[in-house]
Amino acid sequence: MSSAALEAQLRAPRRSNKATFFWRFRQNKLAVMGLGIVVVLIFVAVFANFIAPTGYTEAVLSESRQFPSWSHWFGTDQIGRDYLSRSLFGIRTSIMVGFGVQLITLSIGFTLGALGGYLGGWVDMIVVRIIEVATGIPSLLVAMFLMAFLGHSTWSVIFALGITGWVVETRLTRGQFIAFRDREFVVAARAIGASELRIAIMHIFPNVIPVIAVLVAFQIPAAIFNEAGLSFLGLGIDEPTPSLGKMVSTSLAYVRTYWHMGLFPSVLIAFITLGFTFMGDGLRDALDPTMNR
Repeated sequence: MSSAALEAQLRAPRRSNKATFFWRFRQNKLAVMGLGIVVVLIFVAVFANFIAPTGYTEAVLSESRQFPSWSHWFGTDQIGRDYLSRSLFGIRTSIMVGFGVQLITLSIGFTLGALGGYLGGWVDMIVVRIIEVATGIPSLLVAMFLMAFLGHSTWSVIFALGITGWVVETRLTRGQFIAFRDREFVVAARAIGASELRIAIMHIFPNVIPVIAVLVAFQIPAAIFNEAGLSFLGLGIDEPTPSLGKMVSTSLAYVRTYWHMGLFPSVLIAFITLGFTFMGDGLRDALDPTMNR
């Protein structure tokens, strides 16, 4: 590099951390596309009542199992319900499950991980033992067991998946707090008399948020996929509430002839997964300090 180019680079204004993050994220085309998909999905979930051509319970038996047409873009199901409307409301169910499960898992996982990672000692030992026990128990099987007692409503699925899926969040949060608790800025804050609670909340917590945000972006599609799996097995959300996984499960009896009944909900599940996965990849790359500025 020439001296003139080096001098120009040194004089160039340095981007703030926020500006650098947005610049990196925009450079990732897949991440931008994923964000666009997620925004559209959330919009559909919120305004499904206004977007859907009919209510998800409206059925016309004389129009059962129709193929896609101008009057029913996604066709109809086995009792004559508009499949496009059912799919749009199914997206709402999936989005509710994804975010609801993450709210529960973060509440449990972040609390346990922060306590164990920051306090250490016997508290950390208890947290580690809890993680080891929870890791040895198949979370999906426990969720299926809980569904037998809680019923098959949307909130039951959210609770069952949330109360059994916090191990990853706990491990990550614990590791982050261990990594930051002895850093120079924490030691300096402790030296000037800051309380342990203030150090944890004001100094360590902001540094953990980016990593947690990336994890949430990846865990939301995992929760949606687990809900679809439960519904596919007949252990998920009961009628009349639509669920994409349940729609795929129901279509198995007809899919050889009525291909649309399995195709559209499967494609929507794939879009939801891809959208959040691409966005998570973009967040991870944009927040990586080793990336070139």
